[in-house]
Amino acid sequence: MSTSRVSPLHYLLLVGVPAIVLALVLWFGPERRSALDALTGTLPAAAAELAPSVAPAKASAAASVKVGLLVAQLLVVLIAARATGYLLERIGQPSVIGEMLAGILLGPSILGALLPEVSGTLFPADSLGFLSALSQLGVLMFLFLVGLHLDLTSLRRQAGAAVIASHASIAAPFTMGVVLAIWLYPKVAPPDVPFAPFALFVGAAMSVTAFPVLARILEDKGLTRTPLGGLAIACAAVDDVTAWCLLAAVVALVRAQGVGSTLLFTLGGSLLFVILMLKVMRPMLARLAERPFANGRVGAGSMGVVIVTVLASALVTEWLGIHALFGAFLAGVVMPRANGFTEAVAHQLSDLLVILLLPLFFAYTGLRTRFDLIAAGDGLLITVAVLVVAVSGKIGGTAFAARLSGQSWRDASALGVLMNTRGLMELVVLHMGLDLGVISPALFAMMVVMALVTTVMTAPLLSLVRAPSLSPSLLPADGDGRMAQQH
Repeated sequence: MSTSRVSPLHYLLLVGVPAIVLALVLWFGPERRSALDALTGTLPAAAAELAPSVAPAKASAAASVKVGLLVAQLLVVLIAARATGYLLERIGQPSVIGEMLAGILLGPSILGALLPEVSGTLFPADSLGFLSALSQLGVLMFLFLVGLHLDLTSLRRQAGAAVIASHASIAAPFTMGVVLAIWLYPKVAPPDVPFAPFALFVGAAMSVTAFPVLARILEDKGLTRTPLGGLAIACAAVDDVTAWCLLAAVVALVRAQGVGSTLLFTLGGSLLFVILMLKVMRPMLARLAERPFANGRVGAGSMGVVIVTVLASALVTEWLGIHALFGAFLAGVVMPRANGFTEAVAHQLSDLLVILLLPLFFAYTGLRTRFDLIAAGDGLLITVAVLVVAVSGKIGGTAFAARLSGQSWRDASALGVLMNTRGLMELVVLHMGLDLGVISPALFAMMVVMALVTTVMTAPLLSLVRAPSLSPSLLPADGDGRMAQQH
């Protein structure tokens, strides 16, 4: 049995050193594309010419779409998502992997290439506005459910090993991603994007862990209530909070465009809003859990308050200059946990989200993904480099930290493999970057590949390196495994 050996020196080594490297890269990094073009070259002009065709049609153009076309799109998306999800489950993968693949199958890289007339008829450019709106609503509700299942009380009880492992699993890939961005910047960065926002966003995208997909894999493997599962859930929860805070800061920097007063307003306003939500709204919302439930269902009045809170919080964070998704996540965090209120709300929202809204998000992702951009120039080499950095940074950083905390290499490697799961959370982050113009359509496609590969590889790798358990001394016996959601 291993013992936890957590010290400030370990934390400084795993988090402080990458932070110093990160600061040096950003300070001395290229600020102009021409600084490295002569050494590294760029993607061919053909790839750049294809980029504008990836952008979705403006919402105003979607107003004339016939209802029949929208219904046909929904029908095709849902059938494809359920069919591929079922097939992937049969081979031991979470159904979310199949749904992600279904979106790609319906996109221009597969359906558009094989049956262009069918693709153009079913998904014309001026119809994508509705799919975009519905998919964004789905992602909002998904982030709300992620926050809803985040148990802050449990996180406070977790041993230092979980904090060190989770922060190392962010610091290592984040720093490696920023270093990789020096090479990526002249090749796949959008025009007129400064190096610092591009590099920070690449680092943030490398650092994400898909908390819900990880929990689903643990459930499928029967590990939810084991020490390994409990520690992985705790690490992923800390990872979620930390990564989303970092991402919020990066988005604020991008939207402020370097204007000090705007950035100060965004960061200061966001901090004030978080304090108000935790100290004011959370006690007020606690009254919702005191109302009686009928047949385990939250009443319409209470659900109305929940939905209004989610939308209002999303609107505030969008106005503050970070992103509406952060507000939805925060709304989930402040919801009451007493009397089974969290479980009841999640149960009432999950069916619509899992069956309809998230498959639409995957389909929309597929429609924005152009794998032919990867084939241009050094695209395949860049994709491999992105994948290597993402996997080695996540697994290596987590495993090394867990080893320093007293785990065997086998146990530490199993935890690293679990933290390498990215799934839907990665796609959400990538859509942010593409919408903000921080990453190019080519890099978007490359990182979609990384999200798929790192998620698919988790279950097989876990079977290879998994230990029967991790040290029970690292976490309480009631390690929280409630976030066993499909996505």
